[in-house]
Amino acid sequence: MESWLFLGIIFLVALAAKNQSLLIATAAVLFLKLLPHSDKILTTLNQKGINWGVTLISATILVPIATGDIALKDLLNTLKSPLGWVATICGVLVALLSARGVGLIAASPEVTVALVFGTIVGVVFFKGVAAGPVIAAGITYCLMQVIQTIAAK
Repeated sequence: MESWLFLGIIFLVALAAKNQSLLIATAAVLFLKLLPHSDKILTTLNQKGINWGVTLISATILVPIATGDIALKDLLNTLKSPLGWVATICGVLVALLSARGVGLIAASPEVTVALVFGTIVGVVFFKGVAAGPVIAAGITYCLMQVIQTIAAK
């Protein structure tokens, strides 16, 4: 019963904050809980959902390459600028940090509660986005602001 209440509160917070992603995700989990044998479904989602999500995000990132909107020459041109290099380095850092994060969660699963809570707070109250690859772009933006500030002096 407690999980229903907790999810209901998250649903209401997402509704009040007009956060469509969290609203849809919470509604989907509530719906899954209604299904027979939902324990098996939710366990599978818990174990494999992150990988499925990363795969979906990766496929989305690859679509402009598949449609021809981004070509190899675009990558080479991007690497001629500081922005391209910082973005590449941030992509590598995020991948390394994510690997360490997965290790932390495996070693200390209780940290997941704080991560979920922090993600919900960030998404709902600070208009954040719960998506890993976007972190690399955010770090890139911050680093480029520092570089531009230093270069301007």
